[in-house]
Amino acid sequence: MADRRSLLMAACGAMFGVPLSKAAFLQRAFAEESVHLPFANGERPLVQYPGKRPLIRLTSRPPQLETPFTVFDEGPITPNDAFFVRYHLADIPLSIDPQAHRIEVSGNVDRPLSLSLNELKTAFEPIDVIAVNQCSGNSRGFFEPRVGGGQLGNGAMGNARWRGVPLKVVLDKAGVQEGARQVVFNGLDRPVLPETPDFIKALDIDHARDGEVMIAYAMNGEDLPWLNGYPARLVVPGHYGTYWVKHLSEIRVVDKVFDGFWMKSAYRIPDNACACTEPGRVATSTAPIQRFDVRSFITSLGDGATVTARKETLIKGIAFDGGYGVKTVLVSINGGQDWTDAKLGPDLGRYSFREWRLMTQLPEGEHFLRVCAINAIGQSQPMSPLWNPAGYMRNAVETVRVIAH
Repeated sequence: MADRRSLLMAACGAMFGVPLSKAAFLQRAFAEESVHLPFANGERPLVQYPGKRPLIRLTSRPPQLETPFTVFDEGPITPNDAFFVRYHLADIPLSIDPQAHRIEVSGNVDRPLSLSLNELKTAFEPIDVIAVNQCSGNSRGFFEPRVGGGQLGNGAMGNARWRGVPLKVVLDKAGVQEGARQVVFNGLDRPVLPETPDFIKALDIDHARDGEVMIAYAMNGEDLPWLNGYPARLVVPGHYGTYWVKHLSEIRVVDKVFDGFWMKSAYRIPDNACACTEPGRVATSTAPIQRFDVRSFITSLGDGATVTARKETLIKGIAFDGGYGVKTVLVSINGGQDWTDAKLGPDLGRYSFREWRLMTQLPEGEHFLRVCAINAIGQSQPMSPLWNPAGYMRNAVETVRVIAH
């Protein structure tokens, strides 16, 4: 059971841009209850950090907070205070002066830049995109055989409306030089020990300049939450959250493939069509993780839920992919023997959650509900989970057991 800790004093009063007390921030938040994720050692406390409602804590230093899955049944946009939190390095910024903060643009450019937050908001035409941010290890706790890494349930994801500036226009203002290969990004979080590699990521130059990658400063109509990258972060639609660098401070154009630890050694997947291997087997070659696979979830009914037999029952949920767009969602009420088209909700954009729903009647007894999404280019979900040594990219067809009586 969760232990009762001293209440985090900053939790209710912390506002965007207001420095946080280090002592207060690093305290464990008050945990009134716990949840049990449905796998071994799945007991987790619900804790409240500054700017957040109670979330599921995986680790406290650095903060790793998972969204309770019931939040995803509230609507297609994940509220700021419920959005998951993922850091790699424990020395996270606890005080940022928004007036003094700068994003430095350097490297193979004609005109190095030092952009203030105000310049970012006023000197460039803003764009908006609704896009899912999903941790590469979302759902890792369900892998069998189990793998190392944070044992996450299905809540290390969220969907938000992001506002900011296309990275392309910033790079164009700096003047990218001929021969540029990649763009490298760093933020204000830092390693505690000198031997720990700084968290630095890179995108190929064509991807960085596709007009969709964004330097975001707002989320769902408000400043970015502190724990989601205030005052500015990278948004890379359709790609895993490892590229969405928080507290963005440095952008560097380079003329070779960046070989830092978090690109060369970490966040690698088997370099084959399924990004998978036989359980326990190391891949012969790997590549950096990239786009999401297509996924879908039932959100209206939890595993073990009871419903009234032979009465209209609403089954609803969400689906998304890496940017092609969800076109079909199929639902089975008999464990995959038969499938029915669900009704899709409004299309909020090809990078967004897409809601779906199905009204059905369930006869008395036990039922295994399954959901499978298909995107615009025909990609779907495997019926059985695929395996890789890092526990990335799980996207198997999900099953929810319900009882009708």
